[in-house]
Amino acid sequence: METRDSIQTRADRIQAALRAAFGVRGKSLDAALSRTGRRMPKRVHADARKIVAAQSYGGHPKLMRQVDPAALSAAEDRVLTFLDGIDRADRRKGLWLGIGAAVAFNVLLVLTAVVVWMWWSGHV
Repeated sequence: METRDSIQTRADRIQAALRAAFGVRGKSLDAALSRTGRRMPKRVHADARKIVAAQSYGGHPKLMRQVDPAALSAAEDRVLTFLDGIDRADRRKGLWLGIGAAVAFNVLLVLTAVVVWMWWSGHV
């Protein structure tokens, strides 16, 4: 049977993994999940929400009987597996490469437009 401390430990592990993967900070797991937005797939987000839901029972003995320890453990494993696969440096590099590619494309587009305009008006 799950206890309040074991569920809190699971939530703390996931919250630390969210901070490591996305740099998301929050006072609770629920706040941290709301800050991740669409950076996590829906199924992984739903698994993390299962732990938040179990955490909301607050250690009440009769309500804690509703918590399935195996499902909670599997949900935690899926979330941590997804978050461990994220490389912040690679995401940052991809962001800068995307920005650089957009700028290069726009410069080429403007230069092409200038050359076409010069050719059409007879300057070349």
